[in-house]
Amino acid sequence: MRTPRLTSTALAATIFVIVGALAPVPVAAQSQLAQAQPPALSPAQAPAPAAPKPYKAVAIKLPEPVKDASFEAFRKQLATIAQKKDRTGLARLIAKNFFWIPEDKDAADKKKSGIENLAKAIGLDGRDAPGWELLAGYASDPTADKDPDRPGVICGPGDPTFDEKEAEELAASTETDAADWGYPATNGLEVRSGPTKNAAVIEKLGLHLVRIYADESPASAVNADALRIVTPSGKVGFVPAEAILPLASDHLCYVKEGNAWKIAGVIGGST
Repeated sequence: MRTPRLTSTALAATIFVIVGALAPVPVAAQSQLAQAQPPALSPAQAPAPAAPKPYKAVAIKLPEPVKDASFEAFRKQLATIAQKKDRTGLARLIAKNFFWIPEDKDAADKKKSGIENLAKAIGLDGRDAPGWELLAGYASDPTADKDPDRPGVICGPGDPTFDEKEAEELAASTETDAADWGYPATNGLEVRSGPTKNAAVIEKLGLHLVRIYADESPASAVNADALRIVTPSGKVGFVPAEAILPLASDHLCYVKEGNAWKIAGVIGGST
């Protein structure tokens, strides 16, 4: 979930509710979130989404990769550690003043080590701790933004930029919620008539906000790697689920200590 701290719009701050299909939530937080929130509505209870119709293509600018060769080397090192689930190696990559901001305050226990706090924040404890997969995902992303509250700290993945007012008007004109929108990872993404890879291409997406059109049908469960969307022309089509990115997600933050990159903290998650 890209968090409000590093995003510029209210739309981006709330879109994390759809990340089950788009980006992983730290597993350590999932059980707590389930207890704190009311049960999800069944497909029969959930209100039907607004009918598809054409909409204005609100342009977005993709986040940019960090222009530092040493950061790329650090990410490769982090990816190897995540693959091996090397807790000892990971501990050596954590900054001295590790922070964890699940909401608006630092929840890191200063009496505990950085690795203990990181493990709790992203879910690294336990036999099949899926936080390692989450860590690998962070390591694979070359983008990051400067943290406005912490000098020298950058947080990834980076956030796209777009016009806040236009985004709000877009949601209102299409009778949708903020959570119904994402953006393509690349320009020219092909939209197909069906969820299979060999379905006919009906349109290509530019770099703009894209409406996600919820699909609760049995076919959707079978084709979970495809995401149903509405194009700006009003056509309903399908794209690979990983090709549409959320506007809000958790962040892993980094800082240089001397000449070496370290994990500075986590923004997001739940205590």
